[in-house]
Amino acid sequence: MELTVTSEFAIYGLLFLAILYIIQGWGSRTSDTSSRKFPPGPRALPLIGNLHMINLRRPTETFMKLSKQYGSVFSIQMGGVKMVVLSGYETVKSALVDYPDEFAERPHIPMFEDINKGFGLPFSHGENWKVMRRFTLSKLRDFGMGRKTIEDRIVEECGFFTKELKSLEGKPEDLTIKTNFAIGNIIISIIFGHRFDYQHPILLRLLGLISENMKLVGSPSIAMYNFFPIFYYLCGTHSKVMQNIKDIHNFLKTEFVEHLKELDRDDQRGLIDAFLVKQEEEKSDPNTYFHEMNLLSTVTSLFMAGTETTSSTIRWALSYMIQYPEIQKRVHEEIDRVIGSAQPRSDHRKDMPYTNAIIHETQRFANIVPLNLPRETTRDITFQGYHLPKGTYIVPLLESVLYDETQFERPESFYPEHFLDSQGAFVKKEAFMPFSAGRRSCPGETLAKMELFLFFTSLMQKFTFHAAPGVTNFHVKPAVGLTIAPLSPKICCVPRSY
Repeated sequence: MELTVTSEFAIYGLLFLAILYIIQGWGSRTSDTSSRKFPPGPRALPLIGNLHMINLRRPTETFMKLSKQYGSVFSIQMGGVKMVVLSGYETVKSALVDYPDEFAERPHIPMFEDINKGFGLPFSHGENWKVMRRFTLSKLRDFGMGRKTIEDRIVEECGFFTKELKSLEGKPEDLTIKTNFAIGNIIISIIFGHRFDYQHPILLRLLGLISENMKLVGSPSIAMYNFFPIFYYLCGTHSKVMQNIKDIHNFLKTEFVEHLKELDRDDQRGLIDAFLVKQEEEKSDPNTYFHEMNLLSTVTSLFMAGTETTSSTIRWALSYMIQYPEIQKRVHEEIDRVIGSAQPRSDHRKDMPYTNAIIHETQRFANIVPLNLPRETTRDITFQGYHLPKGTYIVPLLESVLYDETQFERPESFYPEHFLDSQGAFVKKEAFMPFSAGRRSCPGETLAKMELFLFFTSLMQKFTFHAAPGVTNFHVKPAVGLTIAPLSPKICCVPRSY
């Protein structure tokens, strides 16, 4: 049962089913916040808290408005869950960078606990998270992240992708599936040790399930379930998410069996092989973290995070090129001057400040993960004069960083000059945090940066992008989901001479 904007609040009539649940947890959740100075916030109503104030489709809109009223550290209550929102670059940076250990835990969110069972990488806890993060980062580097080996794979995939787009012969097309295939193949090659053809039905199905789940877990109905777990019995969306996860896991388990048949510890093909080797080494340890559920959750998370965010960013970038043809022209001119007809490589980036600025501004303005992934305090802490007890649910509002008017001249506009000085040289910005920061920052940041530069530059080298014939007001709308993908119209990829 998916909630619409008009029906979101109608569901409140069913909240009486949750009264006992909320009353049971009411005292324990509020006692720690009443005796000392807790961040201010709007007055909460019985049972629903501040739920009546929140735009469940775009909660960041509400949080941004509340930060202007209550300051950069404020509290808000969703049902029986009291959370603290951190807003603005200085505050978010201070929490995640200056207090990396204190803000390093994840809260126990019902939907993600159901999906991952506390295992894997992004939503795992305690020592399990530390072990899986160390292992994943190590193996991502071993299999080429940040090195020439993975650059060669990306360049090869760019070739397959541009060939696919040339086959369209300039006709209007929604590039979502093809872009997901191209980006998905990079993380697949690291995980499995091989890529899939674009017409492969299993990969098509897998990427479809991932894309659907990224939308569903960010939906209003799942938000209601996360704050009122009694909605487990009412939320059909939850059942769909879990069925999709089951299908993904079934595919992965089949792959695990095939990898085991040909496993060679001295010739590991990808991350799955490396995990299976480690699992074999620790099979006699009853407390090992290298078991199937950790492998399933880690690989699923890498698929989801490694495909959707980068693919969405590339599609946002192409959409902005159509909206701002004069910017697209300048990118073409820089590519022609610096690269010409040669193959784009990472080394070209230092000589292409404008193109680099476009990519950075796309990541900032598109705001792919506006809420960031939530944190939880690992101990009692005094932060900016407020007492945050251990276990406080923290929302480091990433949108407030990327749109911070003290850090960016025109935060509400697509303005590449945010990353250029008066001489046209590229300028780094400390407030550029699309990958978050601190202990829980995105482990695939290095890979994503390389993918974005090589894919975007290769596409812009070979094509001019236009709106479909007859479209006079090309406009891109953001989708609803855990990540913000573009709901862009079909576009034309017209081959260019260079």
